[in-house]
Amino acid sequence: MLLADDHRIFTEALKVLLADEFELAGVVEDGRAMVRAARELRPDVIVADISMPLLNGIDALAELKEHDPQVRVVFLTMHRNIAYARRALELGAAGFVLKHSASTELVMAVHAALQGRTFVTPDLAADLMRTGKPGSQRTADPDLLTARQREVLQLLAEGKSAKEIAAVMGLSARTVEDHKYRMMETLGIENSVELIHFAIKHGLIR
Repeated sequence: MLLADDHRIFTEALKVLLADEFELAGVVEDGRAMVRAARELRPDVIVADISMPLLNGIDALAELKEHDPQVRVVFLTMHRNIAYARRALELGAAGFVLKHSASTELVMAVHAALQGRTFVTPDLAADLMRTGKPGSQRTADPDLLTARQREVLQLLAEGKSAKEIAAVMGLSARTVEDHKYRMMETLGIENSVELIHFAIKHGLIR
């Protein structure tokens, strides 16, 4: 098992919770490290937060699924937003558990993932079914953006400059700026401040 969460105190508690039944392969604190560790360690299950530095958990899952469709990720998050849960499940997440329910639901979710099943916290399951019906209105989310644009947006929202983002992503600063303006055009946003507010609203950064 791999744990991916940037709250060290919380991950220490998770280790205790899971130690009796699962072997821990490693702990990482950002989405990019999660992707690297998953490819190197090939854990049976990854328990991940959504809001993490450098790359959020949902985009990290999308990147992993491109190379390994069988990867199993159980999200453990404080976000009750239905849009997050729906997006995670659409990408093939094996579970979605709220942090306040971890003590009673996480072990069940991990066992379900190992058995090829999907576990969704009962707190959200009914809402997911209701809002998933034809004609229901979906909550706005960043799906209009490409995966690369969402990475740029998260790093912008974390306060990094175009030059710093270019160094992290292996791009030119000009390409980063181009991504930024294309996002603004796609979303109908007029300036960088509104763009960052959009990122915060949709959980790309706390």
